[in-house]
Amino acid sequence: MQNQQNSNQMHQNMHTGNIPQQMNHGGHEVLDVGEVLSGSIGLMDQYTLLRGHVQDQELLNILDRQYQFMQQEYNTLVDCFQSGKDPAVPTQSYKMQQDNNFVYGLQPSQPKKPLQSVSELTDECISGLMLGGVKSSASMKTVAACETTNPVVRRVLADSIPNCIEMAYELSIYQNKHHYYQVPQFAQQDMQQMLHAYAPTGGQMPNTNNMTH
Repeated sequence: MQNQQNSNQMHQNMHTGNIPQQMNHGGHEVLDVGEVLSGSIGLMDQYTLLRGHVQDQELLNILDRQYQFMQQEYNTLVDCFQSGKDPAVPTQSYKMQQDNNFVYGLQPSQPKKPLQSVSELTDECISGLMLGGVKSSASMKTVAACETTNPVVRRVLADSIPNCIEMAYELSIYQNKHHYYQVPQFAQQDMQQMLHAYAPTGGQMPNTNNMTH
């Protein structure tokens, strides 16, 4: 009898819009947020596995800072996803400790190829895996935020995306500084042409109602 009453109450809530906050999630949202959380676990597990192979202290510091930040973001998303309410700890802003100076141009380097054994794992490989992971996380969170109906979860996801971008930027600068990630440029004439290929716009939208056929 109690189960029947609960079922009737849920049925009534669905039709009146009075859905409990912990149930205030759409189908796409539940699946997409599940992928984000699983991806976050996978990325943190990857950081844990890679940590023992890092040789450069600077990269180790980046890995540890990013891992600690990911943990808190993960807990914040789990909190609001399960409750439908504001999380106990709101989304923080990740601040990288690198400068933003990129070195442009290509230098001679050995062709890249897959590892043949774990003993070949280098800081270049590790930082590349980290960079790929946070870029993937940014993509998953963006897709999930676009499909999210719960306003709190949507905001947590949206606020988290700039943090992924900041982490990726930090890693790309680290890689660039060590010549792992080289940045080519166009010739100056081509660059100028591309920079001035677009002009600003303004004014009113055209009135299509007055157009004749």
